[in-house]
Amino acid sequence: MSKKKLIIISNDALVREDMDYLLTKPLMKELVAKGSWVETLKTVYPSITYCCHASMITGCYPEKTHLYNNEVDEYGCKDWNWERKSIRVKTLIDAAKDAGCTTANVFWPVLGNDPNIDYNIAEYWSQTPEEPLVDALRRMGSSEQVLKEIVEPNLYYIDGHQRQHPFCDEFIFACARDMIVKYQPDLLVLHPAGIDGKRHQCGIFNDEVTEQLDYTYYWIEKLVRALKEQGLYEDTNIILTSDHGQMDVKRRCNPNALLLEAGIRPEQAYVKPVGGSAQVFIGDRAVYEKVYRLFKDAAEAGIYGFERVYTKEEAQAEERLAGDFELVLESDGYTTFSNSTEGRYMLDFDFNDYRQGHGTHGYLPEKGPQPSMVMIGPDFKKGVRVPRRNTVDMAVTAAHVMGWSLPDADGEIINEVLEG
Repeated sequence: MSKKKLIIISNDALVREDMDYLLTKPLMKELVAKGSWVETLKTVYPSITYCCHASMITGCYPEKTHLYNNEVDEYGCKDWNWERKSIRVKTLIDAAKDAGCTTANVFWPVLGNDPNIDYNIAEYWSQTPEEPLVDALRRMGSSEQVLKEIVEPNLYYIDGHQRQHPFCDEFIFACARDMIVKYQPDLLVLHPAGIDGKRHQCGIFNDEVTEQLDYTYYWIEKLVRALKEQGLYEDTNIILTSDHGQMDVKRRCNPNALLLEAGIRPEQAYVKPVGGSAQVFIGDRAVYEKVYRLFKDAAEAGIYGFERVYTKEEAQAEERLAGDFELVLESDGYTTFSNSTEGRYMLDFDFNDYRQGHGTHGYLPEKGPQPSMVMIGPDFKKGVRVPRRNTVDMAVTAAHVMGWSLPDADGEIINEVLEG
């Protein structure tokens, strides 16, 4: 018998309501019937992609991962937390490697230059219009073997369409399929983001999102077919999961404009938006009370788009969120936060910014439509439904069934889904 394998597909922003549509399709019906379905997942705070995926792959809350924003902590800086070194705890990939297993990644966030990934295509893009994607991926840890055998044969899917869907997801699934065929890794993680992209652009539920669900189903079907053709399907545990939901928003709040109006300069304090929440960094302790009172009064006034101001102590105690910020602003559910310093809020949308479209996320995990997860394979029970668990439980459960160790994880094993 071949060695047991694990594949984790994180369909960014897929929610419980999407499953009703996907379950009209033959393969999804088969997978849910053959596996266990955790109908809703409680994600972490803030419910932003890189924060969520760092927690999902470690089983730890942001207070441990120290990953709480897609972007780095610097005023006006748009660099992202691309690299594995940004996560401060052990990952499921580290655990697999410790057990002597081979590992592979296609676009799972925050895994650039991870020394424990044998076949790595990190989530990363060309940083200038002139830079070839191959050079960018090489800088983030793709080996020459992976570039030649996996990336280059599939570049035509994404050429001229980086960060555009469905082209990007087509590339991701094609690369993942080729890795299964060529390398048969023991652990493969991948992160298609087309559903998330359409929801940012078009809102939460509409024909464009439904079309993207059709694409997603088609690509999952191709991946399953590849496993069957390689004789791996019966010995592979497959986890189809998601990181967060989204909500429709109506306007943008500009908290940095409020700071400037109050005479507070960026070197004293600034705000980094995370979609439906925002983190306040205070470099000058002398202005802390002024900043706190400014935002507290604004929240209580109920006209600027946020409903609560957390101190860092409250954020950690209530949501297990900790970092180098001092305060967290939470959306009223209709408002997203912007970097703009022009005016207190705006009613238009900026589709060049993933946080500023018709839909967004990054808010408290209880809000809005919730993510969902299906676990299929030799170690999972058939036909089981679990109403709700936490996203941090995924890595712990996966490590348990594979015999790997994540001793510092916060999550718990989902015993209801396990065989034996």
